[in-house]
Amino acid sequence: MNSSPMAWTLRLCAVAGLAISAHWAVPAWAAGPMTTGGLTSQPIGHYDFCKAHPSECNIRPANLAPAKLTDGLLRRLISVTARVNAAVKPMSDLDNYGKDEVWTYPDNGFGDCEDYVLEKRRELYRMGVSLADLLITVVRKPDGEGHSVLTVRTDKGDYVLDNLTDKVKAWDATGYRYLKRQAIDNTGRWVSIRDGQQVLVGSVQ
Repeated sequence: MNSSPMAWTLRLCAVAGLAISAHWAVPAWAAGPMTTGGLTSQPIGHYDFCKAHPSECNIRPANLAPAKLTDGLLRRLISVTARVNAAVKPMSDLDNYGKDEVWTYPDNGFGDCEDYVLEKRRELYRMGVSLADLLITVVRKPDGEGHSVLTVRTDKGDYVLDNLTDKVKAWDATGYRYLKRQAIDNTGRWVSIRDGQQVLVGSVQ
């Protein structure tokens, strides 16, 4: 990635993102962690991503405790959200790749919601955040449209990083209906959230 246009853009955005983050308010504490259910279907886009990146989909983190929400971690969440949102330009998979449901790293500088999530997850993992605490999550927006965000598990509750806003929000302050997310103990498995309804499209049954 070091030689990609995405890497250059992220470096250019880093200073600006950090400067902006200094003026943002600390997000409100979450009501607590999301309540998850049993194993559920894997989104088709993640299934294909795992075929292309098998080593990323069989990781079983040793420490399953939520991350401690320190000032340092909060600054990382805010800065990564700002710079990835600024660096990646929104583009549908159909326009970008000629087909729907392509989950991949936005190394060409373009992507849709899942690609923002993957990039933020990659950046934070490189900064030392456990993959048990960086979970790709499928939600439904208030208008009924499907969407993906990154859930960050902490000892102060679960927080959401979203390409539709630069604010880090408590999961219960987003207005989304949460459907499913990656399991904390296996990066290739998914669990339901609050018995959410089945995703209408893009799932492997």
